[in-house]
Amino acid sequence: MKAVGLVRGLAAHELRLLVSIALWVARRPHGARSGRVFGYARGQGAPMLGFAFVCVLETIAMAVLLRPWPAIERPVLVLDLYGVLQVVGMHAASVSRPHVLDDTALRIRRAAHVDLRVPLDVIASVRREMRYTHEKREGELDLAIGSQTTITLELTEPVRHFTFLGRPRDVRLVRFHADEPDVLVRAIREMRTLAPAPRTH
Repeated sequence: MKAVGLVRGLAAHELRLLVSIALWVARRPHGARSGRVFGYARGQGAPMLGFAFVCVLETIAMAVLLRPWPAIERPVLVLDLYGVLQVVGMHAASVSRPHVLDDTALRIRRAAHVDLRVPLDVIASVRREMRYTHEKREGELDLAIGSQTTITLELTEPVRHFTFLGRPRDVRLVRFHADEPDVLVRAIREMRTLAPAPRTH
């Protein structure tokens, strides 16, 4: 059953990548109807597209080198093209799936594999905090982009996060990246003043 769940999770992730490419081309951010969107992929665009270009060159080179052996060339070509699609899909997902802030929650995303909803009334504090190193600790979630996070959320109670493989984790502190952290921090604080007071236990 675990293997079936893993396959389903991977298939769902691949589908989200393909949908993200379509959304990116159409310039339609996912989940943006309910609130304000805040990007986080600005700094990784050039490196990701450069990596995709290198993958394309590798695909062409391998196709030329393996031309005398078509039985090997075709599977390798498929794998190489799939790799290019993955790189483009990851960047497309980062662009087309931004953070979303509405009057009830902050939706924190990273590409196609993290989508965490944090209710405003469980946010104890939010601050701009630039960090380049992150130690894995119980109850903390670090969503770095280019090894960097720029915003820290502390919560009054844990929210549930599901890992890429579907394993649940309860987190009370979230660090993540935004292209304009000052703007997002200010917007969260303003929205919190309109939301019910944070829950305490």
